[in-house]
Amino acid sequence: MNHRPLIGINMDLRASVKSRTPHSLTPTGYYDCLVTAGALPIMIPPLMRESDLVPILEKLDGVVLTGGDDLDPRKMGLSPHPSVNAMCERREISDRILCKLVQQERIPTLGIGLGMQELNVVAGGGLFVHIPEDLPKSIPHYDPHGGAHRHTVVMQPKTRLAEIYGPGEIRVNSYHHMGIRKLAPNFRISALAPDGLIEAYEGREPGWWVVGVQWHPENEGNISLDMQLIEAFVEAAGARRNVPALAKVG
Repeated sequence: MNHRPLIGINMDLRASVKSRTPHSLTPTGYYDCLVTAGALPIMIPPLMRESDLVPILEKLDGVVLTGGDDLDPRKMGLSPHPSVNAMCERREISDRILCKLVQQERIPTLGIGLGMQELNVVAGGGLFVHIPEDLPKSIPHYDPHGGAHRHTVVMQPKTRLAEIYGPGEIRVNSYHHMGIRKLAPNFRISALAPDGLIEAYEGREPGWWVVGVQWHPENEGNISLDMQLIEAFVEAAGARRNVPALAKVG
């Protein structure tokens, strides 16, 4: 019997307010698209100790780093900005540990939105805090009124994403005002927006399947182009399940 890959999904965190205690949550699109692609989703709560997260990751075949609010610019040595809606500190601490561990253990990883930004920062990259100001000639990457926004991205030749989506350009959803300023050394560009902003990256090492996308394939999981990426990720996670443990570590 073939075992379905177990994919961890890091959860968002909402702080307490007068009428609500703190709670963790995950948009349904993340686990629905994984189930559609043949995987079993496992929720990862925002735990703040490596010793609590390691035993969870040891049981997983892959990890999805989800979207959410913004990284705190001050933790990256940058100035605050009024556009920033910083995530809960507990989630940021937990996410940074997760990013360190998936990189360290070479766990197949798909970073989405905030998740791709976090992984890039932890791996040694940097971010634009507010694209409209940092790149005045940039195209719009979000709707300031909160509505749907789309733009094209161009796949880079001879990359994993070009294999998944095909060469040329596709239209993607776009909800971000932060973006990648400096790409981490162990990543390479997979897709660019028309203004030159990095919209996707992938790992340079053949032994680690890792892709980060600035758009949200889980939001439109019934669209075949979006599911192609999810399916490729699940396939990579399933392949890792069949690798002996010592080979994974090596």
